[in-house]
Amino acid sequence: MPDRVPPRDEGPDRVPPRDEGPVEGETPPARGEVSQGLLEALRGPAGGPVPIPGGVRTADPLGDDLQLALYLCYELHYRGFGGVDPAWEWDPGLLALRGAVEERFLAELRARTEGHADVAEALDALLVEPVDGAGVSHFLRDEGELWHLREYAAQRSLYHLKEADPHAWVIPRLRGRAKAAFVAVEYDEFGGGRADRVHARLFADLMADLKLDTRYGRYLDHAPAEMLANVNLMSLLGLHRAHRGALVGHFATVEVTSPPGSRRLAEAMRRTGAGPAAEHFYAEHVTADAVHEQIVRRDVIGGLLADEPGLARDVAFGIAATVLLEDRLGERLLAAWREGSTSLRSPL
Repeated sequence: MPDRVPPRDEGPDRVPPRDEGPVEGETPPARGEVSQGLLEALRGPAGGPVPIPGGVRTADPLGDDLQLALYLCYELHYRGFGGVDPAWEWDPGLLALRGAVEERFLAELRARTEGHADVAEALDALLVEPVDGAGVSHFLRDEGELWHLREYAAQRSLYHLKEADPHAWVIPRLRGRAKAAFVAVEYDEFGGGRADRVHARLFADLMADLKLDTRYGRYLDHAPAEMLANVNLMSLLGLHRAHRGALVGHFATVEVTSPPGSRRLAEAMRRTGAGPAAEHFYAEHVTADAVHEQIVRRDVIGGLLADEPGLARDVAFGIAATVLLEDRLGERLLAAWREGSTSLRSPL
């Protein structure tokens, strides 16, 4: 990795259009013993051996190897990978490996968020803006350059090109007021029935303005463990009925914190001349998520806990785990950028 990043990296001259290339992503290189064994298995037909190496028990639960292995497992539930047998999605051996890695991941998150049990207190804390204004969106608004914005968008594309999909897993696990309100918010995320307003499509437009490759999964190998962990958390919580309360907590955190951060990012796009679609994506979230915040607090969380008050601790955990992982990602980004270095595993 180079020590410095060119101050104005404008990217390639030609950016593939949104619909170019395969629907599936491409499998990335391994990042350690666990992801290597998994990738070797995925290259063959489903039903082959899937090793559970010692690295599952000894590797950093928030590090590159285990987080990439989890991401590979979860992606099989979304669009999958080109050349990978779709039958791997429910392969018992793969699920056993995934379960072992999930156990390490969850144990680490619970250990780092111990003591966060009050939902109202956790939600109120989300509404408090930092006095020093030292977060990633503050940096990008005040001093970010186009190369910073391109790196930020490349990393966030791992989620935003499938925005709202991970949260949709929880819909069958809710009922009544919580379910109706949750679906109402998701309906907006999916464009209100209009393909050109689906938020994933709007983010692809943002990427095109920033001269980034808009193909699904294109920047997986560039993204560090801190970004993978953020996406993996919502997939883990969404795919397990037992974690429905924590998924609602995650969902609430995203919606409550989005408006002020999105406003700053829209200003960053405008100041740097990133392009109209780049600015529009975040401007859209300022308006939409300000409404969503009230719905989520009153009807999604309120409805869920009215039906299942025993899930309060899980909702609080979902909030705390989301904040923890977002803070870790922000620390990595800002530490690199303030040194003039790339925040990615390899520069764009």
